[in-house]
Amino acid sequence: MVESNRKKASFLQAVVGQFSLPARVVARRIDESHALVSAPQIVTARALASLPTLLDLSAPWLTTGARGLFHKGRDYRAEVQESVNRWAFDLVEHPSVTDPHGVILELSDLRPV
Repeated sequence: MVESNRKKASFLQAVVGQFSLPARVVARRIDESHALVSAPQIVTARALASLPTLLDLSAPWLTTGARGLFHKGRDYRAEVQESVNRWAFDLVEHPSVTDPHGVILELSDLRPV
């Protein structure tokens, strides 16, 4: 897990330790952590950035086999349209259970256009 807020990262680290979870917390910004996080299976983010920016930030992992799960709000279609100018990808839209207007975007096979 990558979390830039040190207080939140400490909390996450405590939870990982308390429950002996198979996870590691990296207390850095995502754009500073590519070399520190090796080959995740899933990249996820909520309320971090627009989809085009998320794809730019997570491209080092999404272009090498990881799958992206991104919670997006009612304007997600515009963000997807903006993203296809720069990236090609496989996309599955899952309805959000917490937001009637939102979706979970499941992206795979990310590649530059």
